[in-house]
Amino acid sequence: MKSLAYKFLSDEGGATAVEYGLIASLILVALIGGLASVGNAINSTLGTTAQHIENSH
Repeated sequence: MKSLAYKFLSDEGGATAVEYGLIASLILVALIGGLASVGNAINSTLGTTAQHIENSH
């Protein structure tokens, strides 16, 4: 049992998976932030366009 625990603790394969998971989560957070910003810009542009259309009629 001790050798199994030692083998588990000394295995670095899991650490690499955790690192990749952290990198993926950071990329995801950056993408969500960027998409939220783009979404707000598009919403603002469409709102302004709608107001111009309403005012022209």
